[in-house]
Amino acid sequence: MANNVKLLLVDDNPMVLGMLHEALGSLAEVTAANEAADALLKAVDEPPDLLVCDYRMPGMDGRQLVERLKSRPATANFPTVLMASKADIAEKLSPQDAADDYLEKPFFLKDATRRIKRMIDRIALEKMAKTAPSDGVVRGNLSQMNVIDLMQSLEMGRKSCQLTMTKDGEKCEVFFAEGQVKHATYGSLLGDEAVFKVLRWTGGNFELNFEGKTDKTTTQLNTQGLLMEGLRLLDESQRESGAEASEGGITASSGGARGGREEEEDVLLDS
Repeated sequence: MANNVKLLLVDDNPMVLGMLHEALGSLAEVTAANEAADALLKAVDEPPDLLVCDYRMPGMDGRQLVERLKSRPATANFPTVLMASKADIAEKLSPQDAADDYLEKPFFLKDATRRIKRMIDRIALEKMAKTAPSDGVVRGNLSQMNVIDLMQSLEMGRKSCQLTMTKDGEKCEVFFAEGQVKHATYGSLLGDEAVFKVLRWTGGNFELNFEGKTDKTTTQLNTQGLLMEGLRLLDESQRESGAEASEGGITASSGGARGGREEEEDVLLDS
């Protein structure tokens, strides 16, 4: 299910544009343009929440497009990602440029989609926070933004808040300070173990209270460390379950635990 995030995608290569459009279409409201001049008109007509743009294009290049948009008050505040070669990033682009992030070409479609999705999720969360009800609590469903995506978004946004997740009568509370998990509870579990317990959740509900604070510190790892270790443990558990199923005479489907599309060969995209 797509977020209500408006993404403007710009690339003069029709194959790259088409494949990125297809990959990101389920994550955001995507508008595509194959040249910077068309993208400028579309952005002025309906300002996006995020711009993903190729750097090397005929006529106006990606950096010039970003600079033109940033110079206009109505289109000055959304984040931008430039897709560029390693040489261009090192020699022609710099941290002082208008872009917020860079995708180094060539890149694999899955890697690019994953990177852009993190930004989409962060923007979606910020939009939800701006439209929070009078009690200041943001509410959502974990089927739209799962636990891992939610925690990564809070880390990227350097948020301080109380995250409460519920599913089938179970409840987990996680406290963040500047994007880092400080304290977590799940039944009798505390800290890292409490976080690991809920990373596999794909359903349920969540609430974000940006006034929620704690003076407790029960976690040993930072947010990224918790996610990486939790995913490692989850993969290990799935491998063990797969081995037990095989020993019991059950043949796994070709897609495996991650699903058929996840196991398909990735696509390398370049200019």
